[in-house]
Amino acid sequence: MRVLDASAVLAYLQGERGADLVEEALLEGSCCGAANWSEIAQQVVASGRNWALAGALLDSFGLIVEPVTREDAEWAAQRWRHREGLSLGDRLCLAIGERPGAEVLTADRAWGETDRVRQIR
Repeated sequence: MRVLDASAVLAYLQGERGADLVEEALLEGSCCGAANWSEIAQQVVASGRNWALAGALLDSFGLIVEPVTREDAEWAAQRWRHREGLSLGDRLCLAIGERPGAEVLTADRAWGETDRVRQIR
């Protein structure tokens, strides 16, 4: 399972570097967390673009929006660090990435890169 961070999906929607990797993940089947889905919608609307169109495009790939579970919320809370730079949305995305077999795609350099976190650019 591939988990897409909001930054990765936004890179795809905006045709930025790394969009090809996100498109590949979308074609193979992937998910994003509900908090990240909200972030994506917020950014699309804030930039004056058509959220209905962008959402329909993502839906056409079968992108699954994962709910935030109690376990996800607790995992994210345990990893909060003052001034670390990871938002609640970031930590919830990483929590979903902790599920068995998951890989997280992100454009957020603050996350680094591990065996479970892949930078798209």
